[in-house]
Amino acid sequence: MSPNLRSLLSMRLLVKRFILRSVRPVLPVLFLLAFAIPLLLNPLLPGSGSSSVAIAQQRPSQQEIRGVWMTSNDLDILRDRTKLQGAINQLKQLNFNTIYPVVWNAGYALYPSTVAQQSGIQSFVYKGYEGQDMLADLIAKAHAQGLLVIPWFEFGFMAPPSSELATQRAAWLTQRQDGSQTSISDAGEVVWLNPFRPEVQKFITDLVLEIVTQYDVDGIQFDDHTSLPNDFGYDPYTIALYTRETKKAPPPNPLDQAWMRWRANKITTFMVQLNQAVKARKPKAIFSLSPNYYDFAYKMHLQDWLGWLRKNIVDELVVQVYRPNLESFQQQIVRPEIQEAQQKIPTGIGILTGLRNKPVSISLIQAQTQAARDRGLGVSFFYYESLWDASPEPAPERQAGFQALFVSPAVRSAI
Repeated sequence: MSPNLRSLLSMRLLVKRFILRSVRPVLPVLFLLAFAIPLLLNPLLPGSGSSSVAIAQQRPSQQEIRGVWMTSNDLDILRDRTKLQGAINQLKQLNFNTIYPVVWNAGYALYPSTVAQQSGIQSFVYKGYEGQDMLADLIAKAHAQGLLVIPWFEFGFMAPPSSELATQRAAWLTQRQDGSQTSISDAGEVVWLNPFRPEVQKFITDLVLEIVTQYDVDGIQFDDHTSLPNDFGYDPYTIALYTRETKKAPPPNPLDQAWMRWRANKITTFMVQLNQAVKARKPKAIFSLSPNYYDFAYKMHLQDWLGWLRKNIVDELVVQVYRPNLESFQQQIVRPEIQEAQQKIPTGIGILTGLRNKPVSISLIQAQTQAARDRGLGVSFFYYESLWDASPEPAPERQAGFQALFVSPAVRSAI
């Protein structure tokens, strides 16, 4: 080997050693960056899908809610085993994962309830056309398809004035300052059970525990009616309780901040106790809530659901955002309390798919659903019949619209 070649090889060896010594300390960093950079850029890559996918990757513990409420308008389907099986098969095919069937409506239990019968407020039993227990039948069929079933306690503290609950338990009702006891709701004229009375709290608790104990449910859901309109609470019982605890009479202004907070706190205390009772019976039950947006819920109905969330008694939140256009819908789903909930629990948005006298187009449903999913939010639709059986477009077109939204399954599991 010539001296020149030997010198050249020696120099190359020195350079190689220098490079290795310089790079070795940063190799671990380069290794991590090789994996991290694609993940960070993924939402921007063509074909990566919507931003909801990116958000889901960042929070893998949060399962996407794809639900539908089955209401009293859906009783024909719930009562008919064949129709019910077809409905559940269709929901499974379209990649839904949760059903919220109504179990408490208009002051009556929509299942064989010993609690309701022994209380003397329900002399009949809702059954299927073949005499079957509708709730048990739904649970068995849905679970066979891998769907969660979270019964929906729709009317909460609300009841029609003509119901046996209202007429036979008149002492349980609350009132306004002028003594009136009814208000107008989406369900028509209603009265309100006094949520501060121990008898009322026990009755509601017994109904809820009956459901989570006797049925293989995945949870229980409460909505905007587990509350009290802000001008109620002037009944003799509540006045005496407030006076005893605060040493003063309730103010004539129902919007007095201290008076509102006292009533809201009482409802919160009850919900904490109800959550504890449910978890004692079924620790893995999902304690679900489907309220109105927070400002309305608290100011108009004394429902401090954000406080419930911060007390860790809510396992799932589905905020009702029933809006006639995309713009007003988008304004509601970016509220800070919804973002706060997203960091803790599965969170979704309730979307109106139509009413019997007010149909909603599939294009608006798709736009609102995609807007929610783009923000990492799940969805639940109100209500089953209006998905495609009673809709402005043909059923196949509606179903194709949902299939386009939920291309692949989103599996959910209980807690």
